[in-house]
Amino acid sequence: MYIQFLVQNFVTFDIGGRYTSKVNRFREFYNDNKGRFFWYLLCRSGDYDLAADTMQESFARYLERYAQRELSVSLLFTIGRNLLNDNSRKRRIIIPYDENKHKGRSDEESAYMEREESRRVMNAIQQLAPDEADLLSLVVSSGLSYHQIAELTGTSEGNIKVRIHRCRQKLKKILHTGET
Repeated sequence: MYIQFLVQNFVTFDIGGRYTSKVNRFREFYNDNKGRFFWYLLCRSGDYDLAADTMQESFARYLERYAQRELSVSLLFTIGRNLLNDNSRKRRIIIPYDENKHKGRSDEESAYMEREESRRVMNAIQQLAPDEADLLSLVVSSGLSYHQIAELTGTSEGNIKVRIHRCRQKLKKILHTGET
């Protein structure tokens, strides 16, 4: 039955009689956005496994519920953010990102320094208020424009720019002094 649904809803024919597959378009959409979307989810959650699960669930929900719509990065990030918020409400526990759990590189000094810096930044982001961390994560990892982020959050573009500037200043202060 699920295969039948896929065939009925994801295969279309163009004027020349050749078919174009919505599955292929969605696959391209997935490949184009998976990296930055995962990074956004990882920055927001601080948990590699939760970010991976949320990414998978987000793409599945997008495909299941919005297959007939035009592909939209904003919608994907909204789905992911809402899933993280739902998970946060259910758990009410913040699990810090454990770098040792997710090592995939060699132990070269430069790789270590990069991981250490990433850990410091992620810890600093988690010290921000949830809405500030969300906004900063969107800007850094989503690749969305300020205008798109404004639409996504329901505020003006100018407000987004000011809030991002303040978040960056706050993050810089946390990184340099260790205080909020």
